[in-house]
Amino acid sequence: MLNLENYYIPLDRWIQTFVEWIAFNFRPAFLVIKWPIEGLLRLIQDGLLAMPPLLFLVVFTALAWWLAGRGLAIFTALSLVLLMLIGVWPESMTTLALIATAIVICVLIGIPTGILCARSDTAWRIVRPVLDVMQTTPSFVYLIPVVMLFGVGTVPGAVAVVVVAVPPLIRFTNLGIRMVDRELIEAGVAFGATERQLLWEVQLPQALPTILGGLNQTVLMAMVMAVIVAMIGAEGLGLVVLQGLGRLDVGRAAVGGIGIVLLAIILDRLTQAMANRERREEMSARPGLRAVLGGMFRGSRPALPEEAIEKTHGR
Repeated sequence: MLNLENYYIPLDRWIQTFVEWIAFNFRPAFLVIKWPIEGLLRLIQDGLLAMPPLLFLVVFTALAWWLAGRGLAIFTALSLVLLMLIGVWPESMTTLALIATAIVICVLIGIPTGILCARSDTAWRIVRPVLDVMQTTPSFVYLIPVVMLFGVGTVPGAVAVVVVAVPPLIRFTNLGIRMVDRELIEAGVAFGATERQLLWEVQLPQALPTILGGLNQTVLMAMVMAVIVAMIGAEGLGLVVLQGLGRLDVGRAAVGGIGIVLLAIILDRLTQAMANRERREEMSARPGLRAVLGGMFRGSRPALPEEAIEKTHGR
C-alpha cells in the first residue's frame, strides 16, 4: 500500500525559511519602503484630524454635489453627521487616511504598470499570472509576511491594503489602453504624434473612464481590507470592529461596521461619478476626432506629409 507520508513535501518549512531569510537580509530595504508610506500616512492623518469636522463635512458635501449631484451630497452630509453623533469620527478619519494613502500608492504603482502591460505583450504575460495569484490568495494570508517584513501597526496595514487593492487598477489600466479605438491611434500617427504624445494625448484620455472604474474597484478592495488589517494593529474603524468582537460587545462592533459601510458607499459613489463624468465627456467629444487630433498636434508638426497618410491607410 502506498504510504503518502514518505512523499511529504515540507513546503511550509520552505516558505517559512524563505520569508525569514528575506526579512533578515533585506531589512534595510523594507525600512526604506516603509519610510515614505509612514510619512504620507502621517501627513494625511494629521491633516484630516486637524480639520474641524464641520469644515470637512462642507468640503466633502460640496465635492459630492459637484461630482454626482444633490442626492449623493445629501447622503454624504447625513452620513458624516451620523459618524460624528455615534462617536467614531477620529476613527473614521484614521480609516480614511489609511485608504487615501493606499490609493495614492496604488495609483503610483498600478497605472504605470498597466501602461507597461498595455504596450508590451511580454510584460502582460509576466504580470498577469502574478495578478491572478494576488487576487485569488485569501486576504488573511498577506498578514503573515507583512508582519514579518514590516512589523505591526497602521503602516504595515497600509502595505497589506496596497498589495490587495492594486491588481484591479493594473488590469483596468491595461484593458482601457488596449481598448482605445484603433482609428484614433492611426489618426494620431497621421498627424505626426510621437509615442509619448499618443500616450498622453490620445490613449490615456480615452482610457480614463475605464481606469477610473478600476480605481473604484481598488477603493472597495481597500475598504474591505481596512477591517482585516486591524488584526495586525492598524487603527481606525476596523480596530473598533475587532475590539467589539473581542469583548463580545455587539453594539461597539456594529458601530464600527456602520462607519465602514457609510465611508465605503460614499467613496464608491464618488469614484463611480468620476468615471461616469469622464465617460460622458468622452462621448460628447467623439465627433470630429481627426479635427481634434489635428488641433492637438498642429503645434508639433505644421503639415501632414504624404508618407504619413500612405502609412495610415496601408498604401
